[in-house]
Amino acid sequence: MQFDLLSKDASSKARAGKITTDHGVIETPIFMPVGTVGTVKGVHQRELKNDINPDIILGNTYHLYLRPQTSILEKAGGLHKFMNWDRNILTDSGGYQVYSLSANRKIKEEGVKFKSHIDGSMHFFTPENVMEIQRTIGADIIMAFDECTPYPCDYKYAKRSMHMTHRWLDRCMQHLEKIPVKYGYDQTFFPIVQGSTYKDLRQQSAEYIANAGAQGNAIGGLSVGEPAEEMYAMTEVVTEILPEDKPRYLMGVGTPINILENIALGVDMFDCVMPTRNARNGMLFTAHGTINIKNKKWEDDFSAIDEMAITYVDTEYSKAYLRHLFSVNELLGKQIATIHNLGFYLWLVREARKHILAGDFYSWKNMMVKQMDKRL
Repeated sequence: MQFDLLSKDASSKARAGKITTDHGVIETPIFMPVGTVGTVKGVHQRELKNDINPDIILGNTYHLYLRPQTSILEKAGGLHKFMNWDRNILTDSGGYQVYSLSANRKIKEEGVKFKSHIDGSMHFFTPENVMEIQRTIGADIIMAFDECTPYPCDYKYAKRSMHMTHRWLDRCMQHLEKIPVKYGYDQTFFPIVQGSTYKDLRQQSAEYIANAGAQGNAIGGLSVGEPAEEMYAMTEVVTEILPEDKPRYLMGVGTPINILENIALGVDMFDCVMPTRNARNGMLFTAHGTINIKNKKWEDDFSAIDEMAITYVDTEYSKAYLRHLFSVNELLGKQIATIHNLGFYLWLVREARKHILAGDFYSWKNMMVKQMDKRL
């Protein structure tokens, strides 16, 4: 993987860059649609490619390991071939999913024992076997196995967990050296900064991760319920320390406003289920605020879903029609809303990139944050 830093904003820490892997170029800042189980929910790969057009999507190690299972993915020749996607894929390590199973998992130094949410069967993740699973899935960017702490989290626990994440990182890196790539292209490994919302722990963790010398770095353990101000404060602490010549990925973030504020703090990569999950519940993100399409006020509004026409659905259907689809629980409604939201998120990060390159990102960002912070 190669990362080229092309431009920096004079009034903030925002950066425009370019990541090049064996599956193509990723222009940063970038938003990665979440394709948990080998699909971005409700969207054909053709629509994903032609209408939403992301340079990279996300797959989920925990879910893919359980279904369809790594043996099937290996027979298919990896996740790219299995789902017919020829662009970049990043896989998370399963650490976050295991964290969300709090009632059904036991964390030890060796790894995490957990109960499948599907059938209750017992499984064990270690830094070593998670590296093997991600080799078999075959994503272009793979993540270290970490523990994601909850919020709020007491200092002692956060510190103990952070040190364990660092020890797990060392084990991940040692093991990766022993296992070759499987499908004839390179994989890039990102470690993850932890430390909850404690500034000194975040600094320690960022230094440890920076010293690991990986080709890119991630910030984990945020967007788990803490106030946005705390997220921004921790991100700022970490981006001060992480090397400038490597991409920075803030995991699981967030709203369109969160994304713009974190771009201003020097983050390059984002992912979040929000555009897809909220779409399925009738919430649309737009440049002028959010729309709850289920509201009665849209019942006889025959104007386009979004006059900006970022994707084809925006002008092909009216608000009244989309509201009708939700009111009769028609699957098409969820699909239309999903394509709209993902298209908007990709438009937003690409627009941010244009403004970084043009040198007026900061004033544009402030204007957009104000504009999007409304309910329509």
